[in-house]
Amino acid sequence: MFFKRIHMRMKIVLICIILGFIVIIGRVFYIQVFSYSKLNNYATSLWSRNLPLEANRGIIYDSNGTVLAGNITTISLVLIPNQIKDKEKTATSLANILNVDYEDMLGHVSKKTSIERVHPEGRRLNNEIADKIADLKLPGVYLVKEAKRNYPYDTSLAHTLGFVGIDNQGLSGLELTYDKYLTGSYGAIKYFSDAKGKSLDMAQVYEQPQDGMNMTLTINYELQEILERELDNATSMYSPDQAFGIAMNPNTGEILAIASRPTFSPSNYQNYTTEEINRNLPVWMTYEPGSTFKIITLAASLEENLVDLENESFFDSGAVSVGGATLHCWKHGGHGQETFLEVVENSCNTGFVSLGLRLGKDKLFSYIDDFGFGNKTGIELSGESSGIIFDTDKISDLEVATTAFGQGVAVTAIQQITAVSAAINGGILYKPYIVKSINEPTTNQVVVENKPTVVRKVISESTSEKVRYALESVVARGTGHNAYIPGYRVGGKTGTAQKAENGSYLSGNYITSFIGFMPADDPQIVIYVAIDNAKGITQYGGTVAAPIAKQFLTDAINVLGIEQREDEIPKEYNYIDKVYYDVPNVVNLELKDAMKELKPFKVEVVGNGTIAYQSPKAGTKIAEGETVRIYLSE
Repeated sequence: MFFKRIHMRMKIVLICIILGFIVIIGRVFYIQVFSYSKLNNYATSLWSRNLPLEANRGIIYDSNGTVLAGNITTISLVLIPNQIKDKEKTATSLANILNVDYEDMLGHVSKKTSIERVHPEGRRLNNEIADKIADLKLPGVYLVKEAKRNYPYDTSLAHTLGFVGIDNQGLSGLELTYDKYLTGSYGAIKYFSDAKGKSLDMAQVYEQPQDGMNMTLTINYELQEILERELDNATSMYSPDQAFGIAMNPNTGEILAIASRPTFSPSNYQNYTTEEINRNLPVWMTYEPGSTFKIITLAASLEENLVDLENESFFDSGAVSVGGATLHCWKHGGHGQETFLEVVENSCNTGFVSLGLRLGKDKLFSYIDDFGFGNKTGIELSGESSGIIFDTDKISDLEVATTAFGQGVAVTAIQQITAVSAAINGGILYKPYIVKSINEPTTNQVVVENKPTVVRKVISESTSEKVRYALESVVARGTGHNAYIPGYRVGGKTGTAQKAENGSYLSGNYITSFIGFMPADDPQIVIYVAIDNAKGITQYGGTVAAPIAKQFLTDAINVLGIEQREDEIPKEYNYIDKVYYDVPNVVNLELKDAMKELKPFKVEVVGNGTIAYQSPKAGTKIAEGETVRIYLSE
């Protein structure tokens, strides 16, 4: 009986042992088959270390594919302190090459961390310094590639593009606004080491970084370059306090060019003040617009059928009394008897006071609101101001009168050009925009796309046509004559606004401006230029800003492919203007007959016989007294 009990116990123990082995084998099988991947990844994560690889930031293009903000490859220093055997020697070598303090470098190489970036001294190294470090072949010292932001046109478009910090993060402008799209994802080189940092004999793993998304702007860089050049010229000539300009496609709201002076270099942003960097003047600065605002009063009066431009007369004595105050025209003694078209051509203040009072405060300010003043336009640029417009519940006829000719209200350039675009494009107010699309960098798939956005219909097509005609007449026969381009139809309006400070106007300190467009009957481009306190010249919009706009539009003709016309309003010249004539065709004429035809010009003759060739060719408009060369042949 006793032995039977022992035998039974042995069987039980044996069965338990067998079951135990079965459990262990099952557990091992489960781990090896079902949990291997999970546990292997866990173990690998304990051994693995990452050398981070920075992604390229998304490229910013103009509308024609010109790179406005790109990337260049640089090299940065990364340390793995646990792999550095001789820390003093390593610190000394690196400090000498980087020209930094030895103690600071020793702190880097001795740091109790798995990976140490030498920041900022070891970031974005040039090839010469990187080669010196690589030649040392120091344990635990690594060089990794990094992308550095590059602005190929330096100060051009600086306030709009903005800039990035040393870690490629957007800090201002579009770089900041669209940082989440432009910033890519880090990759890495994975290596494996034990807890003490000793390298394990395992293959490295390369994880490719994901580049940021690319951005295409509405900017045409050829036009941008022209605007930048003209503002530079104006700054050199007039030493203004500030200068700025903006060009738009009036039929879409696309910004074609935008610039400010002073400007800055995004690659060297540390050398500039916060004010210099952040003041994108066309969207940030508010100021009294002066006579360019009269376009709004004109459009409202025409839309309400309150004026007949060509058949209704007005007498300007030079001053008018409104609400107990006397308002003066810019011309001492006034313009006398004039049609309302001449009121517009002459930029007659008292004439526009009359139109403003005819409209009344409710209608005038209703149109001002409809044209977008007093509110942000919504353009994708940071720092936009909303301007300042009178509260209609707190104003009298005096404020209505001054507003009618652009005094007492404050606007931005982006509001001005957007509103005038609506006045001349058929009456449609568009939301301005500067970002055309955001695209995935590998497939170019569109992620974000902006298209023309209609805000509202402001005036009728027929009213807009009358506005265009009146503004073309301003350039041909009025205050905007310095923007006239022979053979092309240009419309526009000058502005001269006295600057205010601490509640009073400054003496001899004006913002002179001009807004122009072409062709006048079918506008393809609008340009607004403003010069703040020009020195050494009589401060009028027609003398300071109009010639700048003219040069911009002249160069824009070739960029946009605008054809020459023969149906423009003929320019009325004064004694200081150059008079332009069409060069006649004198080929095959006798010399004496040709000289009669070329009477307005200086003539240079080469050869003998009849005329075989002429330069310039027939039909070209040139100024009186300029040279025509004729070549004679036997």
